[in-house]
Amino acid sequence: MFEHLETPEQLFIFKLGSAMTMEKDSLHMLEDLESEAQRADLKTLFREHAGETRQQIANLEQCFSLLGQPVHESPSPTTKGLAKEGKATLRKTDAGLADVVVLSGALETEHYETAVYEGLITSADALGQPAVAQLLRQNLDQEMAAIVKIQEAAKLVAGQPKGD
Repeated sequence: MFEHLETPEQLFIFKLGSAMTMEKDSLHMLEDLESEAQRADLKTLFREHAGETRQQIANLEQCFSLLGQPVHESPSPTTKGLAKEGKATLRKTDAGLADVVVLSGALETEHYETAVYEGLITSADALGQPAVAQLLRQNLDQEMAAIVKIQEAAKLVAGQPKGD
């Protein structure tokens, strides 16, 4: 969209596009995590967060609309790297540890997403865009709640012997 970012507004729009790509990548990752998870409760956790992620994408679309900008995607190499790392780890890990691996990957991704939203909220506030900041806070709140759920699940799964 921009050849060279020259203003805080352009940078914000570019980063908002990166967040859009991030969430779409995350949606694909959640689908993969759900299929790789062995426990039914983890499959449910990933399926439910995928629903939240769809809402987050809608919120980002609304942010673009509020800014009078077309919805677009900017590169998000970090999420692609996290997905690649998770798949590689699954390939070289015993199947009995798959749930530990998927939870670890999910937690890493959620922490990245919270950092992105914190930066976007700061920028939206600085640019005088309170309605945009509000939508981004909704996404941040969902990501932070997902972290707590994933951490709780990880504590249970990490302490279980293989095969339980």
